Amino acid sequence: MDEVFDVVVIGGGASGLMAAGRAAECGASVLLLEKMARLGLKLGITGKGRCNLTNLGDITTFLKSYAPDGKFLRNVYGRFFNRELLAFFEERGVPLEVERGQRVFPASNRALDVVSALLKYTRQGRVTIVKEAAVEGIESEGGVIRGVRQSGQFQPARAVILATGGASYPQTGSTGDGYRLAEGLGHTVAPIHPHLVPLVIAEPWVAELQGLALKNVRATLYQGGKPDQTEFGELLFTHFGLSGPIVLTLSGRAVELLARGPVEIVLNLKPGLDERQVDLRLQREFQTHSRQMVKSILKNLLPAKLIPFFLLRAGVDGEKPAHQISAGERKQLGSNLRAWPIPIAGHRPLAEAIITAGGISLKEVDPRTLESRLVKNLFFCGEVLDIQGMTGGFNLQAAFSTGWVAGGSAAERVKT
Repeated sequence: MDEVFDVVVIGGGASGLMAAGRAAECGASVLLLEKMARLGLKLGITGKGRCNLTNLGDITTFLKSYAPDGKFLRNVYGRFFNRELLAFFEERGVPLEVERGQRVFPASNRALDVVSALLKYTRQGRVTIVKEAAVEGIESEGGVIRGVRQSGQFQPARAVILATGGASYPQTGSTGDGYRLAEGLGHTVAPIHPHLVPLVIAEPWVAELQGLALKNVRATLYQGGKPDQTEFGELLFTHFGLSGPIVLTLSGRAVELLARGPVEIVLNLKPGLDERQVDLRLQREFQTHSRQMVKSILKNLLPAKLIPFFLLRAGVDGEKPAHQISAGERKQLGSNLRAWPIPIAGHRPLAEAIITAGGISLKEVDPRTLESRLVKNLFFCGEVLDIQGMTGGFNLQAAFSTGWVAGGSAAERVKT
């Protein structure tokens, strides 16, 4: 193209679409370049196609949910936070509903409705969109953006917004291009690794529990016999290991610990009871049902599918009637109810992670505008930054908010 655009946005995902729409709304001429044949591919499949687009938690809850430094987002959220995001989508014909854990979804349960609203936003601003347009490089001169190289051609621009996402779900276009583009301009990229990724358990019994969900349990990571991070909530057994909300939340830390040595995940199946209370509960069950087999009595405490493996780990014969169980065996059962250690063999690959940990160093980005501290008129938003949040809508809120701020900041910059 011969036209000089005020702003070129690289990447048509959640943050890129928001950035393009916002820059145009602020009066800039905008070109959006997307390497794939469709826009918003990853956004369209997020949350199993339902799209948990934000959370109604307060600012303190949000900032605590990110690593390595949630404080970086304080200024961004001061300008565009969850209430503004709810209004944004509802004004564009996407009714929302709040579910458990203050998670917000489109009432239609269709992530594609969220994508459609963002596309409408770009159309309203007359954003020029070019698909199947992979960017090979970003040009600067004297520390100031000149434009981008795309398909062997030079596209001049007064400002560039890098919104290429991370390196997970590569089939949607997130292949880590943004890291290379940023490094080409002198930016530091923190090493990337999977975040919000299922964990692999090598023990063969785990496959037989595929599909079993455990609610209201506590899971704690241990290394060298010392507890590390802990989470309470729901987990899911899969054919290869463990997934579900609390496992995904623990996974980022688990990946880091696995790089140092062996790691266990210890499950507390009765976190609401202390050691004495668990033992009293078992005593009461065994006295009330003294002639029943232990494996039958445990159905009052555990899902039936889990019991054979639990008994194997505890070393107790489930065929025994309750009145034949010794105090030592009862104590062993109680101990395993409160602390069932499972060695972690590894994690699923980065391509299967919900998001990518690592990315462009926050030290090199102005938290007020999201402009590069190294190259004038270069802005960043979304997963390409070294920001990772817990599950529950925190990561998409970060993408939308950083996109909104980057778009507005870029438009303001080109006016000066």
